[in-house]
Amino acid sequence: MPWGDLCTGSGNNDLVAMHTHAVSGSMTMPEGSLHPIPLSRLRGRDNRPEPVAVGTIIWLASELMFFAALFAAYFTIRNVTNTQAAATGTESLWQTQGDLINVPFAIVNTSVLVASSFTCQMGVFAAERAQVTRAGSLFNPRRWGLREWYTLTFLMGAFFIGGQVYEYAALFHENLTISSNVFGSVFFLATGFHGLHVTGGLFAFLLLMGRTFLARTFTHEQAVSAIVVSYYWHFVDVVWIALFGVIYILR
Repeated sequence: MPWGDLCTGSGNNDLVAMHTHAVSGSMTMPEGSLHPIPLSRLRGRDNRPEPVAVGTIIWLASELMFFAALFAAYFTIRNVTNTQAAATGTESLWQTQGDLINVPFAIVNTSVLVASSFTCQMGVFAAERAQVTRAGSLFNPRRWGLREWYTLTFLMGAFFIGGQVYEYAALFHENLTISSNVFGSVFFLATGFHGLHVTGGLFAFLLLMGRTFLARTFTHEQAVSAIVVSYYWHFVDVVWIALFGVIYILR
């Protein structure tokens, strides 16, 4: 079956790749596509791990080590500070400064972030069945696609970041900053780095959803990208649950 003019490729490498796939019969022309697409891009390769997914998992393992170091620093500084306060018969910074934290507000903010993991996973399910957009009314979540679920996840993540900014502003008003004392240092370092990771996840959602609008065909590669972004989002959610439990609850 002729595939038409191969000059629809965007470079010499594209032409060679398209010609190779065309000769082997592994090309397809989805509806709405401007040129033939290799089946491997559309459906993936059987019995082979996805390099992007494997690379992301390895990278998240290194990120886990980074946050483990922050936890270790937090516990070490807290134990040393409490021991010194007990030896001198004074109140620890974790008692005086910890009372400045608005725990009820943090619980609400945390609940929104945790719930966003569930909406994110619903987007993954939509990506796995190649449903990019909703198949019915916007008010019927059961028919939502990848875009709707990931947009909701993005908004919930943005709410969390907005809540964190509000919390920081309130603590600054109470004269608790990263340079005030060791409690402020470890608090803002741990929660601040996590906030940066959440912000990075929000950008990833924007790029992913923008790609679905630009591409004419939803390919296996895009589905893998959606799943990989969910890996990252679940990771930052789990890390925050640990941070919340240690910093806000246990103290």
